[in-house]
Amino acid sequence: MSVAGPTNQPIGHYEFCKQHADECTAMEADRPMVLTEKSWKQILEINYSVNSAVEPMTDQEIYGVEERWSYPGSAGDCEDYVLLKRKRLIEAGFSASDLLITVVLQPNGEGHAVLTVRTDRGDLVLDNMRDKVLLWSETEYRFLKRQSERHAGRWVKLEDGRATVAVGSVNK
Repeated sequence: MSVAGPTNQPIGHYEFCKQHADECTAMEADRPMVLTEKSWKQILEINYSVNSAVEPMTDQEIYGVEERWSYPGSAGDCEDYVLLKRKRLIEAGFSASDLLITVVLQPNGEGHAVLTVRTDRGDLVLDNMRDKVLLWSETEYRFLKRQSERHAGRWVKLEDGRATVAVGSVNK
């Protein structure tokens, strides 16, 4: 997955940043974190605990609006899971520049948000739709954009190097 330059910030994240300006600032971006046994266990534990604690619901069901990024209580949508996982990992000592909110396209064509964790062993994906943490290249997603590792309020376009799969036909 490579960065292809700046792109627009999702409107939900823009609104979130207006309320949480301290979480949308410039960051010191070094090399990706060294993945240790301890950090791997922390990633797995936080991914699982957030997935288990939050019930999936749409913003329309919770707030009566189409899109709202916020820290979830007992329910939330994909962006809310990502925000809480990012917050908990930062509290555990991870660098914010290694914890990037990422927008992907699911195989069914719907947009989705995941948390990308930059490591020396590749970018890991924390997803509310599965407890297993995978390398980005092992997912079925098409990666569109994510936060810049240098500024949490800016976003970059991604090129994941995968060709778009065309709909096949059945031979008779």
